[in-house]
Amino acid sequence: MTNLSSFCLVSFALFTILNPPIFALKSCEFPAIFNFGDSNSDTGGLVAAFPPLNSPYGETFFHMPAGRYSDGRLIIDFVATSLNLSFLSAYLDSLGTNFTVGANFATAASTITLPTKIIPAGGFSPFYFLVQYNQLVQLKARSQLIRKQGGVFAQLMPMEEYFQKALYTFDIGQNDLGAGFFGNMSVEEVNASVPNIVNTFLTDVKSIYNLGARSFWIHNTGPIGCLGYILANFPSAEKDSVGCAKSYNEVAQYFNHELKEIVLQLRKDFPSAAFTYVDVYSVKYSLFSEPQKHGFELPLVACCGYGGLYNYNSSAECGATITVNGTQIIVGSCDDPSVRIVWDGIHYTEAANKFVFEQISTGAFSDPPIPLNLACHRTLG
Repeated sequence: MTNLSSFCLVSFALFTILNPPIFALKSCEFPAIFNFGDSNSDTGGLVAAFPPLNSPYGETFFHMPAGRYSDGRLIIDFVATSLNLSFLSAYLDSLGTNFTVGANFATAASTITLPTKIIPAGGFSPFYFLVQYNQLVQLKARSQLIRKQGGVFAQLMPMEEYFQKALYTFDIGQNDLGAGFFGNMSVEEVNASVPNIVNTFLTDVKSIYNLGARSFWIHNTGPIGCLGYILANFPSAEKDSVGCAKSYNEVAQYFNHELKEIVLQLRKDFPSAAFTYVDVYSVKYSLFSEPQKHGFELPLVACCGYGGLYNYNSSAECGATITVNGTQIIVGSCDDPSVRIVWDGIHYTEAANKFVFEQISTGAFSDPPIPLNLACHRTLG
């Protein structure tokens, strides 16, 4: 054997040892999930603090409103199930909660940055990202005190080591863009606000890392310009070939570009952690651009709503009681939510959420391209 051949074999062996193929890696055993976000992943946080949702929310899976802004399960529910964990309890929910497999700090209408107007004086949640981080701080400290004290609540708390071994998931930012659009800012002004938004995200994620988190699964934001609440409120916006509001989607794409840069920065700053950037935008947009291919129809039309081109009206929201021609009616859902993408003009149906999860869980839309069940921090040894 030549010296060159020997060198190549040794080099390949070293590369394989240092960079094992994905198929050889053992699946992560995440014992818990800690989730941060807005209505895309809220499993009951906002309704624990404010008025609950009405039927037909939850009708497909839970057969009743279940704190989720959908007819059924959200992406985070499918994530939990795929990891053999139960659905996450909302941190704010004081009734029947169980934090043994983590907690969900997400609340609908949450933003990354401090909102200018909050419920009930405005449309945004007081539980923005920094508050969600502070809730994690509280849970980490107080849960261990409760475990030490024993009693009925001790078995409902996560074990101490779970905080380092858990998967930390993030889906937040859409409402920061919406706050700008509905706050009379121009598209250019909202674009200009993006660097501050993502830098705030960076600061808070660093704080979560400093608490012990090591495995991060970070969703970008979806195509906001394809949703009825944008299309109905900004009808003059230029449409793309699919019918989505082009400039609003371009802002979302700019946000996603900057968010990805932040994730790359986090990777450099904390090389011992695993940061996975998940391109949810591309998967969601494919639903709108090729609905029939994926088994969907009427891609821009809300399943639950009333009136207009997109079956969306902010004065006649899903589940609301309205008066039509002197008769009171409840704003209900379409006949078959399983073939619809948009649930209520703002959020997605369970069927769409399931589709998105199935695509992103493979790693095909992730950077690095690692499946969900391998996206953990790994120690050498």
